[in-house]
Amino acid sequence: MSTEEFYLHIFKKQKLHETVSSNEVIEKWINDLLNFAFPERSEGAFSSLEEVESYFARLEKELLRILNVTKACDDCNNEEIVRSFFRDFPEIYRRMNTDILAIQQGDPAATNTFEIIRAYPGFIAIAFYRIANALFQLDVPLIPRLLTELAHSKTGIDIHPGATIGDYLCIDHGTGIVIGETTIIGNHVKIYQGVTLGALSVDKAMVDVKRHPTIGDHVVLYAGATILGGDTVIGSHCTIGGNVWLTRSVPPFATVYHQPTIKVIEAKSKS
Repeated sequence: MSTEEFYLHIFKKQKLHETVSSNEVIEKWINDLLNFAFPERSEGAFSSLEEVESYFARLEKELLRILNVTKACDDCNNEEIVRSFFRDFPEIYRRMNTDILAIQQGDPAATNTFEIIRAYPGFIAIAFYRIANALFQLDVPLIPRLLTELAHSKTGIDIHPGATIGDYLCIDHGTGIVIGETTIIGNHVKIYQGVTLGALSVDKAMVDVKRHPTIGDHVVLYAGATILGGDTVIGSHCTIGGNVWLTRSVPPFATVYHQPTIKVIEAKSKS
């Protein structure tokens, strides 16, 4: 390919490519939204109720602008999507607060909610997911995945926006967690670092099939646990130990653990 042909190729590709707001613009919007919902994240302060309402309206206008720029959906009613999202935002906010409470109650190192909101990667990942999932449920293209990938890059926690997650999710440490698109997680679940809730096999033909596991209420998944398959159901009140590999269902109230053989060979004294 000559240089001229290369330039022409790039030009045509750009013309055909869907337009979407930059990651920086999208990231600023979600950070502004979270700063609005959780003043602990920012230095600003509102002096009146009118300022609160005005700021909320500005966030609505910015989301509409982002959706209008994103041309991946020609028949989307972006105005109605924005109205629906912000109408439901108080419920999203309520659910994020249940996650804060779950982290505070589940982590002895968490001294207060301010620390969780400002410093905990688990809360950041969940908060980004909650917003992305709400947009995903409204059939918004591209943006939900961009939001969760922004959280992934910041926290090392990979939650697909299509996953279904109940209230009071506690992610402790969190690095390396993977939660797949068709995962279902109940209420009051605690997940440690390195947990994978994934598919048993990867096949493009399974795009419309439930590929990821279902986790019941009050389940604890310890570090490094791998749970695979759309037919795999972890019953409520189960404890799944560290480094467990599961591809079949577990009944409620069960404890599953991996028992490795560890040998310590002491060095002989050289005296």
